[in-house]
Amino acid sequence: MPTFEFSGEIAGTPKENLFDSLGAKIKVVGVGGAGGNAVNSMINENIDGVEFIAVNSDFQDLQKSKAKIVIQIGKNIAKGLGVGGNPDLGNECAKADQNDLTEALQGSDMVFITAGMGGGTGTGASPVVAKLARDAGALTVAIVTKPFTFEANKRLIQAESGIQELANEVDSLIVIPNDKLNEVQQISGILDSFKAADDVLTKAVRGIAEIIVGSGFINV
Repeated sequence: MPTFEFSGEIAGTPKENLFDSLGAKIKVVGVGGAGGNAVNSMINENIDGVEFIAVNSDFQDLQKSKAKIVIQIGKNIAKGLGVGGNPDLGNECAKADQNDLTEALQGSDMVFITAGMGGGTGTGASPVVAKLARDAGALTVAIVTKPFTFEANKRLIQAESGIQELANEVDSLIVIPNDKLNEVQQISGILDSFKAADDVLTKAVRGIAEIIVGSGFINV
């Protein structure tokens, strides 16, 4: 399973209805808070022909989602309050509601999973979502961010562990170190940093889909 690390800016592609023209059923799943933010960013970019799904253990975060399909995981575990940055609980939440996740992923030709690694839900639940997507027969690509070095060391350690686990469950994994964004974009503050991460995830989904479909990995 190839794993790639982002080392520069991903060029944007035209905002045309790319995915409708492919004839493939493509779903983008944002897992956790950062994944949900990335999905909202993609929806704002008017990427048509894609089904967006938001997955989170935090009910309030899901309330902010623009995705047509939202799945609250671990209702009896997290009680709608999130998992407090605990990936093990995030993993448990996803497994508790894997039937709902499987139903949402059925019929997919290709599934993109976006998440910010290092927290609880994104780190712990993403591998479960990825496994279910592959089991459903979809080509599965994860595009995730790695924490800034100014973030807590615990997040960095959890991110590395989560990335390794996710790598075992996907066909391809792209890791975007957030620190790289400071090198390739003009960033003036923390909020700009996280917005830049959302922008790169959005461009990556569009660009990687073009590459994969154009190279014949999906027959349309």
